[in-house]
Amino acid sequence: MRAMSFEKPVIAIVGAGAVGAFYGAKLARRGFDVHFLLRSDYAVVRQRGWTIRSKDGDFALAPDQFRVYNDPRAMPKADLVIVTLKATSNDVMPSLVAPLIKDDTIVLTMQNGLGNEELLAQHFGAERVVGAMAFVCINRIAPGVVHHIDQGFVRVGEFISAPKDRTRRIAEMFELSGIDCKVLDDLARGRWDKLIWNIPFNGLGAALDLDTQQLLKTEAGERMVRGLMQEVVAIAKARGIEFPPDQADKKVAITKPMGPYRTSMQIDRQEGRLMEVEAIIGYPVKIADELGVPVPRMKMIHECLALINASISAG
Repeated sequence: MRAMSFEKPVIAIVGAGAVGAFYGAKLARRGFDVHFLLRSDYAVVRQRGWTIRSKDGDFALAPDQFRVYNDPRAMPKADLVIVTLKATSNDVMPSLVAPLIKDDTIVLTMQNGLGNEELLAQHFGAERVVGAMAFVCINRIAPGVVHHIDQGFVRVGEFISAPKDRTRRIAEMFELSGIDCKVLDDLARGRWDKLIWNIPFNGLGAALDLDTQQLLKTEAGERMVRGLMQEVVAIAKARGIEFPPDQADKKVAITKPMGPYRTSMQIDRQEGRLMEVEAIIGYPVKIADELGVPVPRMKMIHECLALINASISAG
């Protein structure tokens, strides 16, 4: 595989919901050549562009500052494909990415949970794959309109190797676009670190239909959150990934100032969409079983969410 050129990279955003819209719009505003693949918001964004309401300052992106498509076959081959699809759409992800691939294309997944890099590697080769975690409180509030509430930093790492020059160049592109982005020495550790937050707040929050503030406003709620965090830490430890004893304290401390934040899974449940249950909690539970790590809280939450998803599927 040849090295990607970073002179004038063509960037494709596949799955431009709130996360893809926000980071893609930031890259396009900086002047990068960004092409968005959309579904439901295609007509609105093509006509009006993007509107970003952000704690860091609102901005609008006019339609002539980027390109938008509803068919990947109409898009140019990309130097960098950024996948921001919900993991519930991973069954169609390979068919959306394939038309964008050329010899030196890098595929970066900025999706929640585990298993996304492995799926991309299976279809397009592990050497292409880079992973990223977006630590951001963000919601789509109307067609073409995204509300950035808090956080926003990104961490990026190689799937099968130590950081490369390309990893640092990708981070530089984000930094130039006003996004705090650092390179991870260990992508797997980064994934488990994010799960420490995601499983209680996305998982438990969706199961109980409670926002982050509601989960933490009682001692019982905070105990449940911390108990789930410790189970995630225990699985990671069994895989050789150690976190400091105060990791749960840090996650709770950064969450309390967010206020009543509704996570993506809670919103999906409220709006009758399938939730990212397997990627965020089912896959880690499977790993826990394989390693013999007891995770009773996670198993209960997983079963509840699976039941809710089945109900959503049944209409």
